[in-house]
Amino acid sequence: MRSIFWWVRQVILVLVGCLFLAFGILMLVSAYKLKDPYSFIMAFFASNLMILISATLVLGFVLRMVKVYRLLRDNED
Repeated sequence: MRSIFWWVRQVILVLVGCLFLAFGILMLVSAYKLKDPYSFIMAFFASNLMILISATLVLGFVLRMVKVYRLLRDNED
């Protein structure tokens, strides 16, 4: 059985991942306001990489939490 600290840690990791996801989206929006093509390309790809990595991490943490919740629920039955 997982302790409460495991759940708290997972929730914190999901929240941090959502924070980086939101920051990546804000960075993507601000990239379109740049005038220099080189700066635009660098900011565009950096923001897309940040969005991709943070979304993957958030999805992984959420799926791990769902899997553990289902195992705990099945063990109680």
